[in-house]
Amino acid sequence: MPESQYRARQVSAKTHEVIEYDHNESLPGKPLHILIPGGLVALASLGVIIFVIYLTWFAEQLNQGTGLLLVGLLAPFYIGGVFLFSYGYELYNVPRAIRLTAIIVFLTVAAVVIVAVLFFVLAAGGKGLSGSSSDRKSSGKSKVKPRSIPSSSGGSGFPDLGPLVILGSPGRTHTREVTRDVVKEVEVPVAPRAVDCPFCGRSYVPADENYACPACGAATPKELIEESQAPRDRSA
Repeated sequence: MPESQYRARQVSAKTHEVIEYDHNESLPGKPLHILIPGGLVALASLGVIIFVIYLTWFAEQLNQGTGLLLVGLLAPFYIGGVFLFSYGYELYNVPRAIRLTAIIVFLTVAAVVIVAVLFFVLAAGGKGLSGSSSDRKSSGKSKVKPRSIPSSSGGSGFPDLGPLVILGSPGRTHTREVTRDVVKEVEVPVAPRAVDCPFCGRSYVPADENYACPACGAATPKELIEESQAPRDRSA
């Protein structure tokens, strides 16, 4: 069999060489018939391995024993798929295919380990930052002390304070009691007044008689009801 003229890292030229070899009927073998299935098997196995790793060590939905067992079962399929891909890529050269397989597998394992470590570090760093920010907020809140604001109503008085101690000359202490008078207005209900019936002259309280005269039974006019419920003039 003819040996490949390009190295594996020369992807463009190497790919064209493999395609031309596969289409050349005078050359034995069809490298694309093993390269493509091998690549698909390798990609599918790698995807399942990464998913199992995520479920085992990140989502923690599988125990580590089951995860390691599944990874061990899937690893030969991945390595076999990579070898088939490399065997077709290197035009049936077994030593070069083995070397390319080892390189691809090593780079894959290294990439998975690096991504896993970075994920753990970033997750732990995020938790640490959130914890430190919450501690910082709580410590900041504990350091804040309430301050009393002096009254702006004039003078030097302080509202709602007890005795104030005024220091004067040495040996003398003066105490002054500062108080504030609180005035609260309370609305007192007004009892309804009696009115005179316009028909018979009987005096009665409309609210007590269901707004009807007890003597003649006439209904109390609206103006007399308002007069009975109106508050009395204090000056009167």
